[in-house]
Amino acid sequence: MTGPLILGIESSCDETGVGIVRGHELLANEVASSVEEHVRFGGVVPEVASRAHLEAMVPTLERACAAADVDLTELDGIAVTAGPGLMGALVVGLASAKALALALNEPLYGVNHLAGHVAVDLLEHGPLPSPCVALLVSGGHTSLLHIPDVATSITELGSTIDDAAGEAYDKVARVLGLPYPGGPVIDRAATGDPKAIAFPRGLTAAKDAERHRFDFSFSGLKTAVARWVEARERDGEDVPLADVAASFQEAVCDVLTAKAVDACLATETRSLLIGGGVAANSRLRSLLAERTAADGIELRTPRPGLCTDNGAMIAVLGSEVVTAGRPPSALDIGADSSLPVGRILV
Repeated sequence: MTGPLILGIESSCDETGVGIVRGHELLANEVASSVEEHVRFGGVVPEVASRAHLEAMVPTLERACAAADVDLTELDGIAVTAGPGLMGALVVGLASAKALALALNEPLYGVNHLAGHVAVDLLEHGPLPSPCVALLVSGGHTSLLHIPDVATSITELGSTIDDAAGEAYDKVARVLGLPYPGGPVIDRAATGDPKAIAFPRGLTAAKDAERHRFDFSFSGLKTAVARWVEARERDGEDVPLADVAASFQEAVCDVLTAKAVDACLATETRSLLIGGGVAANSRLRSLLAERTAADGIELRTPRPGLCTDNGAMIAVLGSEVVTAGRPPSALDIGADSSLPVGRILV
């Protein structure tokens, strides 16, 4: 397979990722996670994440080059997450990428983390349909995007107005006495009846259709679960963990899938892809498959290992940007912790 040989660096949160691609061919995808260092805090601590990136960056880079059997001098460019994310964490990755670009005299491409979650599907299923809709679901972001071209044009249709889906999973896990991160443990615990408890579906009422048709809200759901559990405990009753987990998860996935399919129908788009850490959730995948099939929509789901933060997604987005002929970033670009999704290249 032909295409530019691009190294990608991702350090927006608690994973240090280095990936290498040639066009759409994945050569290496090495990730060092600091999640275990955050468990006792019940969430990501920015200072801890930044220090972990500093310690992991060089070893992860070396493993990626070894896995790809690539020498740094062979690269055609360096792509790096410039935002959004934790500022300190972003700065570590950006400084590393700048050093490499300067030392190797290769172009630097500061790219958008969220666009990377879309572009990663290229490694799994090849060129994206134009246009397509993407549902991005992670600890910090829940968004619906309309994408004519991942390298040049992304429009946000809607996003979360409070807690992202992943945040809701983490907070509900804490209420249930489950460990961080909450997404995988609640997915495993959700073996009960998903209809046992009628938890609310945020921003799905008729009154929300005009202003918030494609937006999300999970704060009320999180609070409803907490109050339900507190009431059971106050009355001295056992909390049916499997039923609570299943009912909560069903509420989240029902809203995500219904709005994603609605976005496809409203924009007359026949392809939907999912990305972000929560996109690895088993119920989200199965319900999306069921609902997209019913409406004749193609569903593209990267394998779970490519849904979480990684360097491969940044590398392949960089490859697309290069192929599209977009100019490289300046070496003095800064990190932007709130970079809007429509700004693909910094």
